[in-house]
Amino acid sequence: MACDEAFRTIARQYLHRLTEQRRGTCAGKVEALHEMRIALTRLRASIAFFSPMVAGADQLHISAELKWLNAHLGIGRDLDVAIGRLVKIGGRPSDVKIWKQERAARQRHLTRALRSRRYQRLIRDISAWIEEGTWSTKRGKEAADRRRPIGEYGAQKLLQWQNKLVKKSRRLEEVGARRRHRVRLLNKKLTYALDAVASLLPDDRLPARQAALKQLRRGQKALGQLNDDARYRALARTLHNGKGTAPDPLGSKQKKRLLHKAAEAYEEFARLKPFRTPQISIVGSRAGVEAAKSH
Repeated sequence: MACDEAFRTIARQYLHRLTEQRRGTCAGKVEALHEMRIALTRLRASIAFFSPMVAGADQLHISAELKWLNAHLGIGRDLDVAIGRLVKIGGRPSDVKIWKQERAARQRHLTRALRSRRYQRLIRDISAWIEEGTWSTKRGKEAADRRRPIGEYGAQKLLQWQNKLVKKSRRLEEVGARRRHRVRLLNKKLTYALDAVASLLPDDRLPARQAALKQLRRGQKALGQLNDDARYRALARTLHNGKGTAPDPLGSKQKKRLLHKAAEAYEEFARLKPFRTPQISIVGSRAGVEAAKSH
């Protein structure tokens, strides 16, 4: 399968998952919002994964609009998680009431956004862009990228992202929350990209890829809990006028254990070799570019 066909197949799938959860999200269903946000994150990761091929003015506009949508979905999801944690640790009824009132207000904003012309235009534009955007008619290097086998391109791109994640995750226990957050986002992108193209890659590295996914999910889970805690604290300061009166869900010892667990996962991930970079001759690469230019 060529890269352009792979991109369309993957992007269509995630766009469909996103839109099919819209009605439930508008109705305030927690699980629908969660699934809609996951689909959106996977769609954004897929666009980033194929960026050498789809980059351009249209892609920048689409990405900006998806970021707008993510902001609306994100605050609702953060509040759902925070309320669940607050109830679990026995928060005061008065605190729970304040948080639920804020969640109801955010739901109204979210529902308006999902029923707006801006959202409808976004879905229409991205659907058309996936099928016949300007990226699909470019010549030169972009055309060569579109025609590359997905197995070849995917292994190379995943290896690049793995190297980047390994580099960013070094000395994880010594860095600040902002850098850990960037590591978590890169982890998520790599995990989602690997999920999306796994069935299109050669089987010779399947055990190694499965082992890599295990470590990625282990690191993601630990950093996700730390991020949820940080978001909870930030929301608590906002909702309680900077006083942070809501109880803390994680203690310092638990945070250290989670951070250590994430660091161990990335150290193990760094030792794995799940992605094979195909050997491509310079002559063959040039021939591919010249062939693309002729179309």
